[in-house]
Amino acid sequence: MSAETEHATHRYVADKDALIRRLHRIEGQVRGIERMIEEDRYCIDVLTQISAVTTALESLAFVVLDDHVTHCVAGALASGNPAAAEEKSKELLEAVHRFSRAR
Repeated sequence: MSAETEHATHRYVADKDALIRRLHRIEGQVRGIERMIEEDRYCIDVLTQISAVTTALESLAFVVLDDHVTHCVAGALASGNPAAAEEKSKELLEAVHRFSRAR
């Protein structure tokens, strides 16, 4: 399967517009934090906004992770191809480890 074909089958592509809108909102939140720092706003207010951005990014990541599990991993397991199933399972475990380290 070519990279182009594989990319075309990613499930989140169907929800790409919604994901992009969420990313734009998060980007706006980050710009707001930048303005807060430029304006010497109270540090606790800045930290509160940083926490909100972190939560928003984690929420978005879980949407993508959920799609990875329900589409990519499930598809690899159902394919009957042991190498593909092992690869996608390994990717999933690595992603879960990254999430657990970040917390």
